Amino acid sequence: MVQKYQSPVRVYKHPFELVMAAYERRFPTCHLIPMFVASDVISEEKSDDDSTHRIERRCKLDIDAPRLLKRIAGVDYVYFVQKNTLNRRERTLHIESHNETFSNRVIIHEQCCYSVHPENEGWTCFEQSASLDIKSFFGFESTVEKIAMKQYANSIKKGKEIIEYYLHELEDEGTTHVPRWSPRPASPVKPVTPNTHSTTLPTMPAVALPATPDDKLDADYINRYLGDLTPLQESCLIRLRSWLQETHKGKIPKDQHILRFLRARDFNLDKARETLCQSLTWRKQHQVDYLLDTWTSPQVLLDYYTGGWHHHDRDGRPLYILRLGQMDTKGLVRALGEESLLRHVLSINEEGLRRCEENTKVFGRPISCWTCLVDLEGLNMRHLWRPGVKALLRIIEVVEANYPETLGRLLILRAPRVFPVLWTLVSPFIDENTRKKFLIYAGNDYQGPGGLLDYIDREIIPDFLGGECMCEVPEGGLVPKSLYRTPEELENDDIRLWTETIYQSASVFKGAPHELLIEIIDASSVITWDFDVCKGDVIFNIYHSKRAPAPPKKDPLGAHGITSPGGNNVQLIDKSWQLGQDYSMVESPLTCKEGESVQGSHVTRWPGFYILQWKFHSMPACAATNLPRVDDVLATLQVSSHKCKVMYYTEVLGSEDFRYTAPFYTPVIHTGYHEISTVALR
Repeated sequence: MVQKYQSPVRVYKHPFELVMAAYERRFPTCHLIPMFVASDVISEEKSDDDSTHRIERRCKLDIDAPRLLKRIAGVDYVYFVQKNTLNRRERTLHIESHNETFSNRVIIHEQCCYSVHPENEGWTCFEQSASLDIKSFFGFESTVEKIAMKQYANSIKKGKEIIEYYLHELEDEGTTHVPRWSPRPASPVKPVTPNTHSTTLPTMPAVALPATPDDKLDADYINRYLGDLTPLQESCLIRLRSWLQETHKGKIPKDQHILRFLRARDFNLDKARETLCQSLTWRKQHQVDYLLDTWTSPQVLLDYYTGGWHHHDRDGRPLYILRLGQMDTKGLVRALGEESLLRHVLSINEEGLRRCEENTKVFGRPISCWTCLVDLEGLNMRHLWRPGVKALLRIIEVVEANYPETLGRLLILRAPRVFPVLWTLVSPFIDENTRKKFLIYAGNDYQGPGGLLDYIDREIIPDFLGGECMCEVPEGGLVPKSLYRTPEELENDDIRLWTETIYQSASVFKGAPHELLIEIIDASSVITWDFDVCKGDVIFNIYHSKRAPAPPKKDPLGAHGITSPGGNNVQLIDKSWQLGQDYSMVESPLTCKEGESVQGSHVTRWPGFYILQWKFHSMPACAATNLPRVDDVLATLQVSSHKCKVMYYTEVLGSEDFRYTAPFYTPVIHTGYHEISTVALR
């Protein structure tokens, strides 16, 4: 199995030429790299104008491996071949290395690159990536993989330290500037005699990264906004981010959001990708990105929901206080319904994410989660009312799936005797990693050693917990029965809340595509679409016909009628129709894989009827085995599946009104499948 590793872009805030001078100081030996033993120069060549310098070395490494493994393998040292290409004209240094020892059993390939920062020519970027393929190794494949991972992690950390060490050494010697290369009279190329005393170090396993338009992957950025990550964790973040960039056409969540899902799955890339894609689809379907702007809490929640934000804890995390014991859960459920309560809790989580971002800026360190303080005084058997517990379990399920690693600590105070019963009911639905963050205090002994004061400053302890800080959390109380609603009213409200979405779902079967009819009255209109492939692979087509495939029901909303004759799967193109005669294709077919999010638009040339079609895409059985594991989560399952599912939204706009914004993601527009910036339309 091929393992891939990718480090973030490291930024040296020094010019390229000065960094190269520091890099050269690592040769012929480097006391900072004890694992490096020696090297032989295999070949060396310079261009006529000295702008290009190529050198190939055979490097000898004393790998930190168990002595027993070395004896079984029959070697004491490992040899690598390293090829360096320095281009002084373009100001780049490309480094490629691969293992020579055991190359028939283990293949290690690394690529590194030093280049000028794309936004600041006085800075230098370093990019490093690697692949490791262990075919066989005397039955020690797992051990060898762990050793390689350890060496790679040490190499990444040590590599930057070494360059910085020599940069400081140059500065101490008074060298703070190295002139750039400039053309000089050419001279014949002369082969250089190998120098057996010259040494270098392959920086251990890695595959070159594309240039990034900013320094968001810089180590300083990671430490400042994301926290301490191991090199392998950084690699997982960057690889998942790149995968989302490709499949979601530029519409990707923030690094902090991606990182939460990776942490929740212990940095298992496939599991994190699957759950993140499901959550992104859920967010889009229910328009969660707009929740803080669109959701208005009913007055009964403002009066009787006993929760609210209250300053922050000692770690700078936003602090949320919930007086659960004082909450009339039955009254709230009877007055609002389960889904309204869920919407309110989701708005709390969205507000928590926003406050984490604000506190990250205020405190100058990454804050990605919040602390929740739950006061259980007053909790009794009425809180175990079955519909109320059902609503609570539903809320826990949704929050666990879509807001992983957002709870930093849960302080449960004044837990009464009935609490173990409630805990037995809800704890199986809470992730094990989340349960580890729970601290439970029975009775009133919660302010002593190891208690509340260890986590919250004394001056912000609420008055109802014996502190002096006034807390604006409602005191709760019983919800008046006059506010109760009938089951029919609550059911209608629940349906309204979760069907008020601009997205529709459709099934696509093998031999039965789903088709959507759009009638265009005025030419030069713009048909826009936004769809997610929730299951399977599909082919997306757009057709035009002068006549309707079937008598459509006109949409009464206006001239641009979008018609869909109901049902989860709709077929409109009659089998007797011939392509090129009865209807024509107006865009090239687009193959979309499971998990992809596609946005696009088409400027209509003629009035008439346009048909958007999602068609089942059959993948050859042999194709699944050739796909990189990192690029297809469930590729092998698609061969036997005969059903796909898409979630889509379409809209018809006048060309002068064509705009697109997406506040949760990077704003992107696709015109005829081609991506353009929103700036170009303003």
